[in-house]
Amino acid sequence: MKGITFPAWHADHYVTLAELLVRLGSFGLDLMWRVEFDEFVDPRCAELKRQSADPGMDTLTLLSLTTPFLQLIDAEARGFAEGRLMVVLTEVDSSCWDIRAADDHVLDELRRHYPTATDL
Repeated sequence: MKGITFPAWHADHYVTLAELLVRLGSFGLDLMWRVEFDEFVDPRCAELKRQSADPGMDTLTLLSLTTPFLQLIDAEARGFAEGRLMVVLTEVDSSCWDIRAADDHVLDELRRHYPTATDL
């Protein structure tokens, strides 16, 4: 898997996990997700942890749990298709996002939305 990294903050705007899920477009729709994080910063974190057990949660469930705004600290969301890891979204200390994907087109699309992205 190749990857990119970019700042989580763009001026006063924080790039949330929900925003990244939307940016994945159709690539992310059929994935099953498992999310791990270090700190429970919101009551929704308990449900995220519960839903992350095998086999994980679908994209729409994850999106519903992270919208309208949920900022996680040191979190990793792993998306699977048929048991195969397809994408990893890692929030590093609420300061940057590291994204790894099995499909280079996903990374290209994210680079378009986040032009400060650099290769990992």
